[in-house]
Amino acid sequence: MSTEPVVASASPATANPSRPSVWRAFTQPAAWTMCLFGFSSGLPFLLVAGTLAYWLKQNGIRLNDITMIASAGMTYALKFVWAPLLDHQRIPGFARLGQRRGWLLFAQLGVVGGLLAMALLTPRQLVPFVIATLVVAFFGATQDTAIDAYRIEIAPIEDQGALVATYSLGYRIGLLVAGAVALILADHVSWRVIYVAMALVMLVPIVTTLLAREPEVLRVRPGGWRDAMRESVIDPFADFFRRYGWALASVTLLFLLLFKLPEQATIGGIMSPFYRDMQFSLTEIGTITKIYGIWIGIVGVFLGGAAVARWGAWRPLGVTIVLCGCSNLLYLLLLSHHGNLLALTLVISAENLTLGMLGPPTVAFLSSLVNREHTATQYALLSSLVNLPGKVLGFFAGGIAMATGYGGYFIITVLAIIPAMLLFACLSPRFRRIERAQLGR
Repeated sequence: MSTEPVVASASPATANPSRPSVWRAFTQPAAWTMCLFGFSSGLPFLLVAGTLAYWLKQNGIRLNDITMIASAGMTYALKFVWAPLLDHQRIPGFARLGQRRGWLLFAQLGVVGGLLAMALLTPRQLVPFVIATLVVAFFGATQDTAIDAYRIEIAPIEDQGALVATYSLGYRIGLLVAGAVALILADHVSWRVIYVAMALVMLVPIVTTLLAREPEVLRVRPGGWRDAMRESVIDPFADFFRRYGWALASVTLLFLLLFKLPEQATIGGIMSPFYRDMQFSLTEIGTITKIYGIWIGIVGVFLGGAAVARWGAWRPLGVTIVLCGCSNLLYLLLLSHHGNLLALTLVISAENLTLGMLGPPTVAFLSSLVNREHTATQYALLSSLVNLPGKVLGFFAGGIAMATGYGGYFIITVLAIIPAMLLFACLSPRFRRIERAQLGR
């Protein structure tokens, strides 16, 4: 085997401040690189989920079919399947950029190609259109895997809260463009034009990738096929159980499966038909849920990032799980206030604020679980476990809503926080000790 160095900033062993500086964490150069990478992640996500659902509904496609097609985003929950490639393989023609940036540029170009294909085909050619949608989702998920690995490797654990916050700022601006801007434009131009425009906007993060610096990580290149399979597929998964033990690792994985289910179940294809059935116009939806809601979410993200920088990930995680989960119950207000903009604003304010606050503790906690020898693979696995149950529920959301009503669906999404918080209480003593040891507090 041969070793291959790359380039970057800090290692977790070099910084153990007893009272971390929130200002320093947010003003480091890596934080604003992550902001632009966040934009790159947020833009394609809605274009294969919520925004896509409006395009499908406009073409007369049924609710249960809309939620299934718009669940192309479930690809994001399966990214751990090919994540080992991002840790151990390089792409011909992209290798000179380094392991992380090479994969990142490759994925971004794939997103651009998929969006252009969706614009060319339109839902009138439904089967090839769905294939193009899956292409965008696949490369979007690959891009997310590369960005997550880049973020973990570019800075120490105590800076991750700030990196997550600035990443989330960019992510939500990406959602703003792919959500609110797209919806408002849809009242004036065709969806084809909108998707071409979104592909062109991806040029901004592509330039960012070319200018960014590669993390400094000592990588071990496998000596043969057998070593490659062991190091890229088996070791990353076995390593997690070796480090934490079977009991703690298993309970932790079960906790990850449950705690974000309420959030994930309300960001897929179900919400677009719901808002329309509640008699809101596209412009009202775009303005309140996307433009206003995005900025409220950004406030929440920086609150969550500051909380992580000050108190670590674990305690803020527990608080925000409960707040974010319970906010889904506010959607019941809209069932009795059709077309009421004040009610919609209240619901979106609570939902986006708590959702934003949940992001930094979640990502910082997952990042703390990762062994940097298998950064992309382990983080992809853990984040996939967090998102998969909600994606599965979202896939069947249309059928559940038709059987139980929208109210029944929202109540079901909230129930998951009960077992999740019981597991949180069981895990709390152990992970608070681990967190104090990692941060040197």
